[in-house]
Amino acid sequence: MSPALTDLAYLIASVLFIVGLKGLSHPRTAVRGNFYGAVGMLIAMLATMFSVGLDFTWIVVGILAGTGVGIWFAVKTPMTGMPQMVALLNGFGGGSSLLVAGVEVTLNPQNELGLIATAASGLIGAVTFSGSLVAYAKLEELKIARDLRLPGQQVINGALLALCLALSAWLFTQPQMTILYWLIVVVALVLGYFLVISIGGADMPVVVSLLNSYSGMAAAATGFVLNNNVLIICGALVGASGIILTRVMCVAMNRSLANVLFGSGAGGGTSASKEEVDAVYASVKSTTSEEVAMLLDVASRVVIIPGYGMAVSQAQHAVSDLTEALLERKISVEFGIHPVAGRMPGHMNVLLAEADIAYEMLKDMDQINATMEQCDVAIVLGANDVVNPLARQATNSPIAGMPIIDVDKARTVIIIKRSLSPGFAGIPNPLFAAPNSLMLYGDGRQAVVEILNALQNG
Repeated sequence: MSPALTDLAYLIASVLFIVGLKGLSHPRTAVRGNFYGAVGMLIAMLATMFSVGLDFTWIVVGILAGTGVGIWFAVKTPMTGMPQMVALLNGFGGGSSLLVAGVEVTLNPQNELGLIATAASGLIGAVTFSGSLVAYAKLEELKIARDLRLPGQQVINGALLALCLALSAWLFTQPQMTILYWLIVVVALVLGYFLVISIGGADMPVVVSLLNSYSGMAAAATGFVLNNNVLIICGALVGASGIILTRVMCVAMNRSLANVLFGSGAGGGTSASKEEVDAVYASVKSTTSEEVAMLLDVASRVVIIPGYGMAVSQAQHAVSDLTEALLERKISVEFGIHPVAGRMPGHMNVLLAEADIAYEMLKDMDQINATMEQCDVAIVLGANDVVNPLARQATNSPIAGMPIIDVDKARTVIIIKRSLSPGFAGIPNPLFAAPNSLMLYGDGRQAVVEILNALQNG
C-alpha cells in the first residue's frame, strides 16, 4: 500500500474515532458509536499491516488469541463486573504501550524527540498498568488492595516521580543504555501502585476514568515513538476524553482533580463506630411489599433511584415490568440517575437501556432534584452513598460535600436493600431512619417482583 493510501486510511479511521466518541455521549447512540470506533480501528490496523510489509504469521496468531480472550471476557463478565473489566482493559492498554516502546528503543536508535516520547510511554504506561491492577482489586474488594496510607505518602510519590524523570534525563544523554528505560518502567510500576492504593473505594469511579485517560496518553506517546499518525490521534482522543470525563466525575463527587491526580484521595473522614451506627438506625421502620404496593397504587408520581444493588441483583427487567404496570395506571414514573451510581460512569443507564426503559424517563441528578419535593413515592433500589444526606450535613465524612440525589425530600421513601450495611464509602446512612422512610429488606429483584405481584393482585 502506498504512503498516500495509508494516510487516507488513517484519516478515515480518525474521523470514525471522532464520530464514535460523539455517539458514546448518549445511551441512544452509544452502540452505534462503539461500532464506528471498532470499524475505525480495523481500518487503521489493516492499513498499518499492509503498508510496511509485515510477516502476518504471528500477527494473525495474536489477533486470534486476543479475539478469543476478548469474547470470553465479554460473555463471562456480568454487568456488575464491567467496572473491573474496564480497569483491566485500561491496564492492558498501558502495558502494551510500554512494551512496544521498549522494543522500539531496544532495536532502533532514537533521536531526542523519540527518546522523550519513549520515556513518556514507559512512565505513563507503567503507572497505568499497575494502577489499573490495583483499581481492579479494589473494585473486586480483594483484601490485598485495602487502603494503604503511609506516613509522608505524597513525599514518597514525589520522590518516585522525580526518580523516573532523572532516569529519563539520563536516557536522553545515554540512548544506548536501554536498561535505563526498563528502570523507568520498574520505578513507574511502583509509583502507579502507591498512587492508587491510598485512594478509597468510593473514589474508584474517578480513578478508573483517570486511568483510561492515562492509557490514551501512553498510546499517543508510543505513536510518536513509532512515527504513526493514527496511533497519535487515537491516543490523544482517548486521553482528552478521559480527562474531560474525569473532571465531570470529580464535580459530581465534589472531588479535587489535583488530589486524584496525585493519589491523595479525597473526602477524608473516619468510619463511624458501632455505637454511632446503632444510634443512627435506632428508629428504622420496615415495611412489606403489600404496603409498598398500596402506596404506589394511590401515588401520582413515582421516582426510582437505582444503584449498584440493582446491578448485583439483576433487577432491571423486574423494574421495567413494574414501570409498565405503573404507567398502565396513569402513574408518572421517572428514574433519578446519579453520575457515579454504580461503579463506573453510565452504569445505571446501560442496565436500564438493556431492559428497554425509555431514555426520556432517565433524568440526571439536577433535573430530578428540582422536582423531588413533588414526588409521592421514591424507591431507592440498591443505592446508598449517592442518596446519603450526610454528604450535605457532615464535614468529616468520606462523602462530605458530594452532590447527592435529594431523596429525603420526597413524601415517602422506600429503600430496597438486603440489610443496613454501609455503601462503598463505609458509613451509615441516616436516610434509612428518616421519618418518611421505610425499609423493604431483601434481594432487589425479588423485592420488585413481589411489589409487582402485590400491585396486580391487590
